[in-house]
Amino acid sequence: MAKLSVDNLTKRLDGNEVLENLSFHIEEDEFVAVLGPSGSGKSTLFHLIGGLYTPDEGDILLDGKKINGQKGSISYMPQSPSLFPWRTILENVLLGAELAGKKDPQAALKMMDKAGLKGYEKTYPHQLSGGMKQRAAFIRSLLSPQSLICLDEPFSALDEFTRSEMQRWLLSIWQDNKRSILFVTHNIEEALFLADRILVLSEKPANIIAEFKVGFPRPREEAITLTEEFLQYKKDIYNILKVRTTK
Repeated sequence: MAKLSVDNLTKRLDGNEVLENLSFHIEEDEFVAVLGPSGSGKSTLFHLIGGLYTPDEGDILLDGKKINGQKGSISYMPQSPSLFPWRTILENVLLGAELAGKKDPQAALKMMDKAGLKGYEKTYPHQLSGGMKQRAAFIRSLLSPQSLICLDEPFSALDEFTRSEMQRWLLSIWQDNKRSILFVTHNIEEALFLADRILVLSEKPANIIAEFKVGFPRPREEAITLTEEFLQYKKDIYNILKVRTTK
């Protein structure tokens, strides 16, 4: 049984159809990336899965249970870290687990150590760099009890060097703490480096126009981004997006 199943999902906002008969699935511990042009409905999709919106048609199932319009079913990490400024980094990291009544400070400290945040447990968000804040936010997602994590362009505000470092760090942490992940990005290289599969969305009303199974073995090294296979994937995806957005 798939961890997440999205079946014939349709959503209209202000009379405009944003998603139309959208269907896909995510398997247990699978990392799936969603690529699409700006305004294609990627954020709307996350709002539907997270229960902030209710679909006009279709169903969303998590672990076989229908979650249409239900909040709290997934762990969500937005583009900004969204850390509470009055809570210490450790308190922020523990927030999701705390709300679920499953707080485990020792597990949090262990993850923070691996994330390079050891010694920052009692500091506050304003004292950390952008990359460190994103690490704390992702650890919070991993420590939350939900079985699916949705990541909405979490590295888009970072400079290229920090972004590359964060991608490698994310993979290393995920390898040790496997969860099902749905990752939205505009960056083709990022999707290829991180994901098991890539779903390519059309412009609105959005539907899936292509799917790529990424065959690179794990753990992944940055050197794969220079291989002929990687560059061919990138070219194929780029051409699909270019054709669809220039018609």
